[in-house]
Amino acid sequence: MKEILDFVLTFSSVLWEAMPFIVLGAIVAGVLEEFLPQQLITKILPKQVLPAVMIGGVLGLVFPMCECGIVVVMRRLLRKGLPLSSCVAYMLAGPIVNLVVIFSTWVAFEGHKIAPEMVALRVGLGFLVAVVTGLVVQVQWRKHGTNLLTTVAAPPPTTVDEAERHGQSPDEIPGRPIPRKPFWHRLGNISATALHDFVDITVFLILGAVLAALAKQYISPNEFEQLSKDQPFLAIPAMMLLAVLMCLCSEADAFVAASFTNVHVSAKMAFLVLGPMLDLKLLLMYTRVFRLRLIVTIVSCVVIQVLVLCVLLHLLYQANGWTGMSGIGR
Repeated sequence: MKEILDFVLTFSSVLWEAMPFIVLGAIVAGVLEEFLPQQLITKILPKQVLPAVMIGGVLGLVFPMCECGIVVVMRRLLRKGLPLSSCVAYMLAGPIVNLVVIFSTWVAFEGHKIAPEMVALRVGLGFLVAVVTGLVVQVQWRKHGTNLLTTVAAPPPTTVDEAERHGQSPDEIPGRPIPRKPFWHRLGNISATALHDFVDITVFLILGAVLAALAKQYISPNEFEQLSKDQPFLAIPAMMLLAVLMCLCSEADAFVAASFTNVHVSAKMAFLVLGPMLDLKLLLMYTRVFRLRLIVTIVSCVVIQVLVLCVLLHLLYQANGWTGMSGIGR
């Protein structure tokens, strides 16, 4: 009976924690679809790949979303002409490099006297992982093109014939003048787009919440703290796995990480950087936007980078004699 109650509690917490952000993401996606001209994105974005990807990495400061709602926003930006590499960088970094998450991370660790270090490390590593992954995706894009994307995420048509062939509106063609629509018509379009995206993504959110609730039945926080003490390098991948299974919102996960008081900073950072980029519900949501080849590319790039960077971080703490428990030099 207790196991069933724990399952229901975990499932409900994941679902209702994420639901407001799914709704917000769907609304923002609808507004972007209706009001954001595609020509604007193509005009302001640099032609060089690296600057464009780096802009994608800080786009969360403009469109602050947690990972629960960022997939639908990213998909609409992709449809509006934002390059895939920039979209992926935004999708990965946006739930970390935004003011709400930065503030929540600071508050969570302020009592531990390591708030500045945790915020700087989380933002810096999150941005780095997102940009490098975006650059790798760009290489894949040059080789495979739109074969990396599902039909609902494919970029807009470039000719009237192409639009008609794919059942899309000619208004989406870059450079084509968009007729002015009545306000109520545009409001209806926003509602229709938001509802479509909400239903489309919520199915996978529910599946992810079920999997997270099942996984949490076998997780004991005390085991991770003991592992960090005895085998600190094994604690890093263990905390990464925990982040994937727990499916926490990036605006609340810092408080969970802070509760692991006896876990090394490097393992906490693995938890805080990987969680917003990859968990069970996100993995399922990715299938509505990306083909398997691209999902494998993104997952492998993110996991390898987070693991390597956090191991290097642990070695840095060891080399300087920092404990990694109470802050740098303390």
